[in-house]
Amino acid sequence: MTGTAQTATLTDEELRELAERAGRELEDASALDILKWATETFGPRFCVTSSMEDAVVAHLASRVLPGVDVVFLDTGYHFEETIGTRDAVDAVMDVNVITLTPRRSVAEQDAEHGPRLHDRDPDLCCALRKVKPLEEGLTGYTAWATGLRRDESPTRANTPVVGWDGRRRKVKVSPIARWTQDDVDAYVAEHGVLTNPLLMDGYASVGCAPCTRRVLEGEDARAGRWAGRGKTECGLHG
Repeated sequence: MTGTAQTATLTDEELRELAERAGRELEDASALDILKWATETFGPRFCVTSSMEDAVVAHLASRVLPGVDVVFLDTGYHFEETIGTRDAVDAVMDVNVITLTPRRSVAEQDAEHGPRLHDRDPDLCCALRKVKPLEEGLTGYTAWATGLRRDESPTRANTPVVGWDGRRRKVKVSPIARWTQDDVDAYVAEHGVLTNPLLMDGYASVGCAPCTRRVLEGEDARAGRWAGRGKTECGLHG
């Protein structure tokens, strides 16, 4: 496989080919092996992103790259439990938590676009408070890891374990793409991984407080996000 020094000089096309090849070769690999490949290939130009729904991918990555950067987006609309989870991860895990914030505070956004933009135009709100800050925050990295899983919703069913993020021109690693919720629960129990308390209170997926509700029996994990709006993704992943 290509080493850290070499990947720094690869073109976008070469990185895309590298990502797609790795996606095929690592399809059946363990999450740890996928992350080991990513850390050996990209070194400090690799980071983990976390919504602080849980710290599973951050914990996995810290086992192969202690002190790994864990990027968190503080939108200004998070539940207190989410911020608390971030602070706990930063305090007890061998990771380097980096908090990104939008260019404008909630008050400044309200002044420019009117209050409760998330109700009137959730796509624009997500673009301003999530998508743009992440694009800026990932500038110094060549590859980033997510906690996406194929079983979360139909829109994520084809998530590759390694793929090409064309929007940001970066390699995107989803080491637990093939995991089920049972796999996540087993890993959390075995390793005592921190999770957001809201997961024990009826929330199956935790996002911004104004746009997240508890899920009903039989609903998929993403059903509580932007409920009733026909929106299932914030734009970070497609």
